[in-house]
Amino acid sequence: MNLLGIIGYPLSHSFSKQYFTQKFENQGLTHDWKYETFSIEDIEKLTDLLRGQPDLVGLNVTIPFKKLVIPFLDEIDDEAREIGAVNCIKIKNGKLKGYNTDVYGFEKSLLGLLEGQDLKALSALILGTGGAAKAAEFTLKKLKIPFLNVSRTRTNDALSYEDLDENIYKTHKLIINTTPLGMSPNTEGCPNINFQYIDNQCFMYDLIYNPEETTFLRLGKERGAKIKNGMDMLLLQAEKGWEIWRFIG
Repeated sequence: MNLLGIIGYPLSHSFSKQYFTQKFENQGLTHDWKYETFSIEDIEKLTDLLRGQPDLVGLNVTIPFKKLVIPFLDEIDDEAREIGAVNCIKIKNGKLKGYNTDVYGFEKSLLGLLEGQDLKALSALILGTGGAAKAAEFTLKKLKIPFLNVSRTRTNDALSYEDLDENIYKTHKLIINTTPLGMSPNTEGCPNINFQYIDNQCFMYDLIYNPEETTFLRLGKERGAKIKNGMDMLLLQAEKGWEIWRFIG
């Protein structure tokens, strides 16, 4: 049996087990493949998990371990190394190799939202500084879309929400939420942006897929912004991971 799984904490929101279990049933692979969730509070418990699950051939990695997992890897794909975050691990002959499929899913789905737009005329705000934000940064650099990072507190690499003035909102029409604020079950949460500056020239992308419309997206839509959630990204990155587990490395 080839066992796949996902590590993170908490995992009540995870879509992956349902997705892959259905996929295995549809393709007649249930005798050979299985997918489980592994909720671990501390990344140090990964070693025990691997020891206790010798059939593991691959893992998805989600909040809060996309950066913390890197020291536990034997090898890391060049793209994931540049991003500085891993969300997919292939396990072969006891060795762990890390990949980032978020960036593939994010780019494809973001271009769907921006279809018909002149990318050279866009600038972006990336809300959050975690592993998911790293994938967004990598993609925007690839697409040559300038961006600013935004965090709860100002750092050398990020502005605070309080630093965002009217001019920044006017010149940064693509706003990407990479934080877990608004994720089920805490659906009232929302990044602390000033929605009075959002208009029909804005594009708002939320990496969250549950709920389908977060408070962030709902408030943006009410101001006329074009919106997109993270479901397409999720599906695209999942299929990329499946390709890695079966055929790559």
